[in-house]
Amino acid sequence: MAAGATAGTMAAGAMAGTTAAGATAGTTGSAMMGPPTIARPEIGMVVLQPTAFCNIDCTYCYLPDRDSRHVMAQSTVARVFDEVFASGWASREIIVLWHAGEPTAAPISFYREAFAAIERGRPPSVGVKHSFQTNGTLINDEWCRLFRDWNVGIGVSIDGPRDIHDRHRKTRRGGGTFDKTLAGIRCLQRNGVPFHALSVLGSAGLDDPDAMLAFYESERIDKVCFNVEESEGTYISELFASSREELRARFTAFLRRFWHNARANGRVKFVREIDQAVPRLFRPDGMPARNIQCEPLAMLNVDSHGNVSTFSPELLGMKNADYGDFLLGNINVDSLADIHAACLASRLHRDIRAGMQACEKSCEYHSVCGGGSPVNKLFENGSFISTVTSFCTLTQMVPADIILEAYERLEQAWVDPTKAATPADIISSPPPTVEATAQPSRMP
Repeated sequence: MAAGATAGTMAAGAMAGTTAAGATAGTTGSAMMGPPTIARPEIGMVVLQPTAFCNIDCTYCYLPDRDSRHVMAQSTVARVFDEVFASGWASREIIVLWHAGEPTAAPISFYREAFAAIERGRPPSVGVKHSFQTNGTLINDEWCRLFRDWNVGIGVSIDGPRDIHDRHRKTRRGGGTFDKTLAGIRCLQRNGVPFHALSVLGSAGLDDPDAMLAFYESERIDKVCFNVEESEGTYISELFASSREELRARFTAFLRRFWHNARANGRVKFVREIDQAVPRLFRPDGMPARNIQCEPLAMLNVDSHGNVSTFSPELLGMKNADYGDFLLGNINVDSLADIHAACLASRLHRDIRAGMQACEKSCEYHSVCGGGSPVNKLFENGSFISTVTSFCTLTQMVPADIILEAYERLEQAWVDPTKAATPADIISSPPPTVEATAQPSRMP
């Protein structure tokens, strides 16, 4: 389980067509007629918690129930998709993200039965793509057969080289998990199962992009996603002792150097923070930026007992003095229509919508982001009715600035070809001054 799972959650879906920062922005196609509205949602992602249990004990994990070994009933899985498919609210493709615990802690037989049941009920107009975010320590050849049989998207949480990874990703006895995670990665590679790496960046990784890149290259990992370690739930990151501006500058320096060097040698082919920001920045005129974390039921989150939430999946299992447990019903006893109605009538929805509107009025990056991550607004700012967070600064603003910086150099080269010899030079050339690095780029 990765920290900062708003980005982590979507990292698991990243290679399955979901955007970087908590599916915060982008567009989806709908199997229904017309665009989604508050009255008629579009379900693009179903986050299912097969079990809250995790076999390891990361220091930055925010999950409150990771000692529970309860496994979701097959009847609950069937009920979720009976309701989703019958509602007429399904997107053309639904990402089913098995998350909010260690998915491989549930038996393989559970998934074979669940996948088959979902497929039996699936309408021809709706595609389903399964995705796991896993710590990798339990992966073996039998798991790989399941992944191949069902074309499951796989994200493996590995924080970099051994000394960086083992600082936070520990066994329940306090030892490091690096060797077992790497064994899982090599098993995936041996079996020809595609995957991406999700790395949580603490101080050590953030300050050494060269070591991070060298590690991925040495292990033939060509698709990577980053979450900067954050404060969420009961976990308080040491990075948040610094100012937002300082953290922004550190991540900008990391991401710029990592991306430039990755492009120069070509062995890491996908950097989520950049590659998924490009289409959000340069999408066609008139194509709105969607933020499915701010849309009722666009992300349908179901825990192992059938309790349902929506918006940011990290809210599932959390409690708050103002909003209680964030739950809207239980799919075993409540219809999806009733859950949707409860959502629309809730203070939770009103406040998240107000926060989204505040972002639209005040933030020049809104056209890229679409309104921010509700869970991070609550944990960082103390209120859904708020705007800028460190999370959105790092996941939306920094990548946008770096991409626009490169684009401006490309434009300069078109005007004066002597400015850069090759496209690689255009991308990898450093900013002309330190002051330029500190200034946010103009938004298009």
